[in-house]
Amino acid sequence: RFNFDKDCPIFDGLYEFSQISTGGSIAAAVKLNKQASEICINWGGGLHHAKKSEASGFCYVNDIVLGILELLKYHQRVLYIDIDVHHGDGVEEAFYITDRVMTVSFHKYGAFFPGTGDLRDIGAGKGKYYSVNVPLKEGMDDESYENIFVPIISKVMETFRPSAIVLQCGADSLTGDRLGCFNLTIRGHGKCVEFVKKYNLPLMLLGGGGYTIRNVSRVWTYETSLALGVELANELPCNDYYEYYGPDFKLHIRPSNMFNQNTPEYLNKIKIRLLENMRTLSHAPSVQVQAIPEDAINLEPEGEDETDKDERLPQKNLDQRIVPENEFSDSEDEGEGGRRDNCTYKERKRPRLENGTDGKDATNHEEIKEELKPGEDEKDNSKPNTVNDVINLVI
Repeated sequence: RFNFDKDCPIFDGLYEFSQISTGGSIAAAVKLNKQASEICINWGGGLHHAKKSEASGFCYVNDIVLGILELLKYHQRVLYIDIDVHHGDGVEEAFYITDRVMTVSFHKYGAFFPGTGDLRDIGAGKGKYYSVNVPLKEGMDDESYENIFVPIISKVMETFRPSAIVLQCGADSLTGDRLGCFNLTIRGHGKCVEFVKKYNLPLMLLGGGGYTIRNVSRVWTYETSLALGVELANELPCNDYYEYYGPDFKLHIRPSNMFNQNTPEYLNKIKIRLLENMRTLSHAPSVQVQAIPEDAINLEPEGEDETDKDERLPQKNLDQRIVPENEFSDSEDEGEGGRRDNCTYKERKRPRLENGTDGKDATNHEEIKEELKPGEDEKDNSKPNTVNDVINLVI
């Protein structure tokens, strides 16, 4: 009745899960449209198999399609890149006959789910040649992947000239995945993110497949650091799930000895065919000027005066709070190294203040002065000597 198959079971919380996954991608698109962020990440998204009226491949709602539709409200052309081991059939189907979205999918092709993504699937109507499929074989390694990814995406950027990019970073193309059959390392997978980021266009990074959980955590952590421009150490820090990453407890993984069936001749043949297809596109398509539709999600912060003081502020309000780089909290400027939690500071003893004031405020200056006994500061040098010292300690 609801078009669910064996690989899309119904479970408790299914609707809430779909709301969170899809809402994240739509909200990311709104932020990119408003230029509130340069890169937005939704690792819970990337469900590229779902169709308009069909759940497929563990995907119930296609957040990618809805996110791209939101981007199209502000951008004339959007590029979608898929590096999941499976073909992004749901996204390709949604934009198969339009020239405003170009879909590029690098995937395992053959007797492999979902069975689509042939080299000859190029789009139809106005969308002819705007669907780019790169069918690959088992054992794809870092070097071979880079040799075909870079020239194809370079030509796509030159020909299509998008103003926004959506990159689906499915982790099942990594080596050792339970369902995948590629041999990519985390560095090789991350090079795709690095290359796309260099174009300095609004970029949405999405999750997707990935069935060896410890490697999914590794690669998306690494690619988040690439988006932020932060270098991570290879040694994993101690955490509640540390034992999952044994026996090496490292961020990066080694490729297996799987044989790479993608010969240079095979990859070169695919590359030539796809580059010839793109040469037929004379110019980047454009769209007529029209009124911008209303945003799917309102990210404008509500006035804090209008919110209930007993409830936690909405996340969109908290996102608007910007702390200057030269502003520090009390806990950051204490002790050695600039951090209080280094535990290198010497804790000062606080005076014992008795609540014997018949309900009066114990922090009253005169009462604090009376509580301090004469000669007490001579016995312990850490005790306060003046009322001002007491006030500072209380504060």
